[in-house]
Amino acid sequence: MKSYNIYITGVGGQGIGLLSQALLRGIDNAGINAIAVDTHGLAQRGGVVVSSIRCGEKIHSPLIMNHCADLVLGMELHEALRGLGIALKKGGTLVYMDVSWQPLPVRLGQAPAITAKDIQTACKDSGVTAIKVDTRSITDSRMQNMALLGTVAKHGLIPGVSKKDYNMALKDLLTEEMLKNNRKIFDGYCA
Repeated sequence: MKSYNIYITGVGGQGIGLLSQALLRGIDNAGINAIAVDTHGLAQRGGVVVSSIRCGEKIHSPLIMNHCADLVLGMELHEALRGLGIALKKGGTLVYMDVSWQPLPVRLGQAPAITAKDIQTACKDSGVTAIKVDTRSITDSRMQNMALLGTVAKHGLIPGVSKKDYNMALKDLLTEEMLKNNRKIFDGYCA
């Protein structure tokens, strides 16, 4: 497999660390070489959190150069648009949650709120595929990351990685009750 680059972005508290680990372990379970790095910033204060995963042959650094990501996973609308503009390459895929954790400038009325329509327009203008994930039915926001993981599995967005590989990763990462609850969401979005 040639190199494949995954850029995950959101804000602190959305479960990006677990999502990143599940993806990384799923890729590893599929027998594909992978490396990753997390950038936490002000995660505890709702700040930006970014994870980068590179997989395939001849990868030597986990960092992804601008406009070189094959897949961007946006955990909320503002960060999805930022990830699209910074990381995603033309012809890539953006999977984003239709959720808004408004940054301070939006709350203060100094910047407009981003909507799913803004994302769709930007994707069309950039020549990328957009997949919107509706997570309103998930009552515990800490498990919305499983909706993204399930969507990635459903669409086969990471070449060579199957639902079985992700399920093995979740079993490694979560304990009994947490595994049961998270797997239920993962399976629902993967179907």
